[in-house]
Order: sequence, then structure tokens, then C-alpha cells
Amino acid sequence: MSSNFSEAAILRRIDHVGAKVEQVDQGLIAVSAQVGQVGQRADETQTELRRLAADFQRFVLDAQRTANVQRAETRVGVVEAQIEHQFGHHNVVRRTATGMLQGFDVGLVSEETVRAVSEQLMVQNPRYWLAPVLVALGAWAADEPELCERAVQEGFRRSPGRTSLFMALVLRRQGRREASVRWLRHYLAAQDPTALGRDFAMILECVSQGAFGPAGVDLVRERLDAWRARLLDDDARQDAQVTRWRAELDRYIAGSSGQRFPFLAGVSPQWPQMDRALSCAAANGALIDTYRALAAETPTPAAQLEDQVDDILDRLVREYDEEELPLRREHAQARAIIRHNGDINAAQRDLATDLTALERTLDYLTIQSESALNPAAIGVSRSTQRMAVSSCHEWFARAHGMFSRDYRAALPTDVHAVFQGNHNAAGVVFQLPRWTGSFTRPVPDLERDLAAHWDRAAAPFIASLGWDWRRQGVGPLIGIVAAALVVMFCLGQGSPLLGVLAGAMIGGGGALFLWSRQRAGAKRQQEAREVLERGKYDSIRQLRAAGAELVDWNTAFRAADGREPEVRAMIADLATIGSPASPYERRVAENGATR
Repeated sequence: MSSNFSEAAILRRIDHVGAKVEQVDQGLIAVSAQVGQVGQRADETQTELRRLAADFQRFVLDAQRTANVQRAETRVGVVEAQIEHQFGHHNVVRRTATGMLQGFDVGLVSEETVRAVSEQLMVQNPRYWLAPVLVALGAWAADEPELCERAVQEGFRRSPGRTSLFMALVLRRQGRREASVRWLRHYLAAQDPTALGRDFAMILECVSQGAFGPAGVDLVRERLDAWRARLLDDDARQDAQVTRWRAELDRYIAGSSGQRFPFLAGVSPQWPQMDRALSCAAANGALIDTYRALAAETPTPAAQLEDQVDDILDRLVREYDEEELPLRREHAQARAIIRHNGDINAAQRDLATDLTALERTLDYLTIQSESALNPAAIGVSRSTQRMAVSSCHEWFARAHGMFSRDYRAALPTDVHAVFQGNHNAAGVVFQLPRWTGSFTRPVPDLERDLAAHWDRAAAPFIASLGWDWRRQGVGPLIGIVAAALVVMFCLGQGSPLLGVLAGAMIGGGGALFLWSRQRAGAKRQQEAREVLERGKYDSIRQLRAAGAELVDWNTAFRAADGREPEVRAMIADLATIGSPASPYERRVAENGATR
């Protein structure tokens, strides 16, 4: 009885062990699945972390730019307040100057009023060049030549260039042609073409408007031609102007076309060069639109000489004094930061050209270029800009030739597609080896080559996930057989039947364990096979789309680059748009103040 009880107990234990083996097998299968899920979640977590890191970096950059804009706005307010505090009283003198001249025209201002106002402004502005010049105008109106001469000399002492130019314009406005030309000749003789003040831009303004009459225009053009010939002998100065125009062309470069060609941008290491080349080529269209519009304009001259000269005088007296330039430069820097939404680097690139116009002195060639490229900053009109562009067309042509040469030379000789990277397959990371294909080959050939590359790389990886009987099964199989034999031998001593049953149970459980291992391996292989098949399909899809986008990119580039000859022809035509306006030779306003 005890023997049967012990046999029954042993059988129950064997059944219990078999159940445990089955549970362990199911647990291993579940653990394998969970490992795969954990691996998938780990990849998802890494992706999410990268996205969060990118979002955080964008947030930090946006915060920095917002802070930059706020600081710049504050600085603009502070600088404008400083300009108003230190130089705001100059605006009163400037407005008075024009008002005084217009009052002379209509005879509505008494000599006493003119004298009182000018003397008061002289007292309030002890260093400003225009204040004694207004005293001279008042003395001139009152027919007091001695006071007029002393006032003019004081204005000349404070600013020889502006005082001479102002007097030349006023005399021209009042019909004193010979006196106007004498002052103009005096002004030009005192100028150094390598270090001209910002006020010299008004000479170009006068020439473009024909404000000095035939004799004045001939005098100016003769002097400017001599200066130009002298400065053009200096290759370094010529190269500086070509460089300035070359920098201007960079402003016309279009933005990135990465969103237009996302697959090509994603798979080709040559994309940055291609993107830059297309953006540069697109500048041709923008240049044509801008400069054809400039060439097509027909400036409308003022109805009267007085109005034309008043406009030039306004520009002259509004011109920044040298003392203002440091604050004006600081103001321009802050405004550039605001204009570029806090992007310091973009603001600096922009300022590299804008600040040139705020230098204390410039050579004549640079004034020409700045009048053509930055007329608002240097204080000239659209008509003067047209004339300056005409004078600078050779530098424009050289700069554009360099620009076109550079972006064409940067084009890659061959465009490749590259695929590599990690893929989570059944909880195990699969690393696709680098594959490179040239688009000089037909896309179908590249697709077959890429698919074969995937298959070659995936085959050993998938095989490594299965159950290898020779490597993984021999040891456990020997162990199971040995255990079964030991149990059969031990139990067979008392009951052969019991020994056979126990051995069979152990063998069956071991077989079940090995089978479950093989089944789990096969499942992992199938999961990996599906994941990698999707990865292969996605890579081929990207390759096919990149090939199609390359065709579209070539079409877009040829169209943009094909406008380069149009730009060259347009630049050649610009040489003819700069003729100055017809000189005014009508009678000017006559009244009691004209002398």
C-alpha cells in the first residue's frame, strides 16, 4: 500500500513538474513578447526624448530671440531719446531753414522776423553749422553784406562742405547762376575723393535732378569723371566695390527648398550643396524683377526749380552730423535685430552692408555704390539711385559673374542616396549597414540593389533570432535525456513501470520545452522579418521618391539658372538709364527778397 502511495505521490509530483514546465514555457513566451514590447517602447521613448530635446532647443532659441528683440526695442527707445536730447534742437534749425527760403519766395516774412529767429537759433545752437548760415540768409535778406560774410565764414569754419553746398544750392534757387557755380567749384576743390563726407551724396542728387543748370552739371560731371578715373586705377578700390555688389546679391538668395524636395533632402548627402545652388539660381529672377522695375520708372521732376532745390536742401540739412553717427549706428544695429526677430547672426550679416552708409567718410566709388544699393541710408532719391546704378553697372556685372560661377562650381558632380540606421526588430536592434547608390544609374537598378542589400543584411540577423538545434539544443537535449535515464534507473529499481512513466514524463516535458524554444524563436524571426520587410519597403519608397524629386530639382534649377543670361543683358541695359534730368533754365520766383 505504501509502495502504491509513494508511486502515486511521485506521479503527482511528475505531473506537477510537467505543469510547471508548461507554465515556465508560457512565461518565457510571454517574457519574449514583453521584451519585444519593451524594446519597441524604448525606441519610442528615445524618439520622444529626441523630439522633446528638439522642442526644448527651439523653445530656448525662441526665448533667446524674444529676449533679444525686447532688449533691442528698449535700446531703440533709449538711443532715440539720446538723439532727441542731444541733437533734437537741430531739427528746429532745419525746419526753419526751409521755411525761411519759402517765406522769401512769397514775401510774407519780414526782415526783422528772419533776423530775430536766426539770431535766436544761433544762440541756442552754438556748434551747429546751419545756425550761422541762417544768420547769413537773414543778413542777405536785410542787405547787410558785412554780417552776411561773417556768418558765412563761421558756418564754413564749422562745416566747409555743407556750408559751401548749401550756399551753392540757395544761390541756384534764387537764380544766381554764376555765384552758385563759384560756390560749387569752391566746394569741389576742397573735396578729397578718397574721403568724402556723407553730404557729398547730395552732389549726385543735384546731378540726377539737373539742379545746377548746364554749367553746374558740366562742372560736376567733369570733376566726377576725373575722380572716377583716378580711383579706378586702384585695383583694390575697384575690388572693394565688386565685393560690395557681391554682398548685395546674397540678399536675393531664396530660402531653402527642403520642404519642396523632402525625400531628396532626407537621403542625399549632397542636398546642402544642391539646395544652396537652387536658392542662388533663384536670385536671378528676383534681380530681374527688381532692376527692370527700376529701369522702367520715369521720374517725374518737380514743377518748379524752387521745389526741386528745396527737396535737395531738405535732404542736405536732414543729413546726420558726424557727432550723431555713433548713435545712428547703434540705432541701426538695434533695428536690425528687431527686423530679424532677434536673430543676432542674421542681423549682423545684414548690418555688414547697411553700416557702410553710416561711415564718417567714404570714397567716391563707395558713395556711388551706396547710392545705388542703399539710397535711403545715404539720403538720396530714386532718381539718384537710377543714375548710380548706371554708373556701377560694370561692378554689378563682375559681381554677378562671380556669383553665378560660385554657385555653379558648388554643384555636386554626382548625387548619391545613402541608407543606414537602426531598426527595432522583435526587441533586438538591427543595424542596417551603410548603402550608397549613385543616381547616375537607373532608379529601378538602384531599387533592386537596395533591396538585395537589405536582404543580405537581414538574413543573418533573422537567422540569429531562431532556435539553433546544433548550437542551442544539443546541450539541453543531452541534459533531458540524462535526467530521464537517471530517473528511470532510480525508480525502475522498485517499479519498472513507474520508472518508465517518470522517464517519459521528463522526456516529454523536455521535448515540450525545446519545442517551445523553437516556436518562440520562429515567432521572433517572423516578427523581425515583418519589421525589416516594412523597413526595406520604406527605404525603396524613399529612394523612388528621391529619384523623382531629383528630376524635378533638375528642372527647377535649369529654369532658374537659365535666366542668368537675362540678368547679364539687363545689367548691360542699365548703363543707359542714368542720364541726368534736363537742367532747369526757367525764371525763378521773384520778390523783394531776391537779390
